[in-house]
Amino acid sequence: MSEILRLYEIARSFQKTKGVVLWPEFDKTQIETDIFERRQWKIVIDNQVACIWSTTFHDPQIWEERNKDPSVYIHRIATNPIFRGQNLVCQIVSWSRNYAEENDKKFIRMDTVGENRGLINYYQKCGFEFLGLLKLKNTDGLPAHYNNATVSLFQITLD
Repeated sequence: MSEILRLYEIARSFQKTKGVVLWPEFDKTQIETDIFERRQWKIVIDNQVACIWSTTFHDPQIWEERNKDPSVYIHRIATNPIFRGQNLVCQIVSWSRNYAEENDKKFIRMDTVGENRGLINYYQKCGFEFLGLLKLKNTDGLPAHYNNATVSLFQITLD
């Protein structure tokens, strides 16, 4: 838990330097639930946590009608700064392809708040299709950075 919270704080500090929407402090209870439900993941390199992320199979407030599609949704990717530049999102995509197939899912999906061109290009390099921008309608219960937000939507369609 402490390493997850540390990486989220580092991510928030990095977001401040980039002038993008900042993540809130995530609820420890939600993180504990993700761990308990086996939806919190990590990449370990040389006995150090290099990257973390969470997954879910449902994301109706962001994906609206498309939520009915059998999908894996990736959230809250945070990278340990010592491992930046190692294309860890591409490794997450590779893992996600297997995970999605094992769970009979047809799509890997992800969103990010705002229109961050650098991030859009990076996610496309990792294999995601940029689906465009969506103004969220109902953000009740979502983390604070989604309030009144427009999100960039990304998708990989599996064969």
